[in-house]
Amino acid sequence: MLNNPVAPKVAAVFLFCVAGVLIIPVAFMAFTESSYLYEWNIFSMSSCSLSCPLLVDKVSLSFSCVVCLISASVMTFSVSYMATDPFLTRFIHLVLLFVLSMNFLIFIPSLPALLLGWDGLGIVSFALVVYYQNMKSLGAGMLTILANRVGDVMILVSIGVLILQGHWLIFSMWDFYLSGWVCFMVLIAGMTKSAQIPFSSWLPAAMAAPTPVSALVHSSTLVTAGVYLLIRFYPFLAGFQGFCVGLLLIASGTLLMAGLAANLETDLKKVIALSTLSQLGVMMLSLGLGFPGLALFHLYTHALFKALLFLCAGAIIHNSLNSQDLRTMGDGCSQLPLTATCMCLANLALCGAPFMSGFYSKDLILEAGLSGPTSWIVFIFLVIGTGATVAYSVRLSMSGLWGSQKEVSYHSKLEQDFFVNYPILFLSAGAIVSGWGFQQIILDFGESYFMPYHLKVSIPFILLLGIMFAFISWMSEDKKIGLFSRFTVMMWFLVPLSAQGPAKFSMTWSSRLLKSIDMGWMEILGGQGCYKVASSSFNFVQKIQVSAFNDFVYMMIMGTMIILLL
Repeated sequence: MLNNPVAPKVAAVFLFCVAGVLIIPVAFMAFTESSYLYEWNIFSMSSCSLSCPLLVDKVSLSFSCVVCLISASVMTFSVSYMATDPFLTRFIHLVLLFVLSMNFLIFIPSLPALLLGWDGLGIVSFALVVYYQNMKSLGAGMLTILANRVGDVMILVSIGVLILQGHWLIFSMWDFYLSGWVCFMVLIAGMTKSAQIPFSSWLPAAMAAPTPVSALVHSSTLVTAGVYLLIRFYPFLAGFQGFCVGLLLIASGTLLMAGLAANLETDLKKVIALSTLSQLGVMMLSLGLGFPGLALFHLYTHALFKALLFLCAGAIIHNSLNSQDLRTMGDGCSQLPLTATCMCLANLALCGAPFMSGFYSKDLILEAGLSGPTSWIVFIFLVIGTGATVAYSVRLSMSGLWGSQKEVSYHSKLEQDFFVNYPILFLSAGAIVSGWGFQQIILDFGESYFMPYHLKVSIPFILLLGIMFAFISWMSEDKKIGLFSRFTVMMWFLVPLSAQGPAKFSMTWSSRLLKSIDMGWMEILGGQGCYKVASSSFNFVQKIQVSAFNDFVYMMIMGTMIILLL
């Protein structure tokens, strides 16, 4: 039974209107290079005051505009994709809360108030991951919220440490004797939200959420919150010597791990999730190289073509009887020509094909990494990770779109749904022109790289090697799963190390501690023990009083008789 699709339509129109309204101040802020700080005094008593500052500049406004545009497209897609869901209204409310939490995170530059958006993202993401209410969704939701809770604790501890400065404004930080700990805690918080090593296993597990939610989470909201936090904190963090070096090693390792795992994954949504993880590594790599503006630029372009990639994958899954296995897909070009074309555009943008949106940002990051003073380990990781990106993108297209039909189609696949075609076409236009548009209008970099000829030629050579590797792995008939394949697919064993192992250890020891301390010694020495001692004492006194009552009555009678006789 189809639901009333009025709620997602109204939400989509509202988000499109908000994005349209934000375009004018974004252009004004970009051309005038101005920014405004508004402070709302919520409560004041004597010398204590509670206020909420709002930072309005070109970064926050442009990011909010991108979030609202993608959310509106996802909401339009949900009109058709979630039409048969019995809890459609709940789904719309959760998505709107998700967008609201992200906007809180974007506009609030104070750490205590920023927790409204930071914790809101974590809570709502848990509700969306467990949306289908089965054991797999519950396990993925618990892994997601517990991994992100590490970052939440780091933000809370940093708030306590930063009380020594007397304020919590992100852009007014200065150096003091605990600054190194603040840098470490903010870095860990950003790593957990953006799923960097060793907190990477929750990102593919979050694919248990509905596909529209995955498109929103993996493009512009939850996973980009950590990158955005580090971009805001960057002037403060860059002053520490080990920050850039450590971030380079972490980001390059994440890029390599996600790229290799995506080439062996067979779940369509998990392949795209691992591609998100690799691109988050590219953004963090740009931050480690010292280019926060370039990381933000790649965040914008990646958000548009990754949302397009997820919506195309959702359309293919929706038309394949909810099958997500790449091994059963094929011949998508003839069955779904529009969706296949848009998906190829998204893959080209992901690979950094010339004049697509990803080309303008990713090529600059690669040139900065190749020409900068990086170590040979980071250089090798960057080269292999870039080639792996092309390999899994080509493998995805060949398996799902260009390959032969691997199973009998029992139903016709049609592209006549306006609410599916419109957001896909809209995001396809963004995947083509957004790179050029952002570079020319909103973000002016001004960086020029004069690279040696062999380094300049190495970038297309890496892309060609990735294409060749994809064809070799696709045509290979050897399907045996060896130790290296297991090591790669399980994300360097981060999945068992961060999921089953710690969960079993923590649950076993918490059960033992609960039985021995909370239900054992604490009860014996605490309330239950005092109750037993007092109860036994009162019972003993009561027994004495009851047993001696007859003697007391007899003595009173005898005493009275003696007095009367005397």
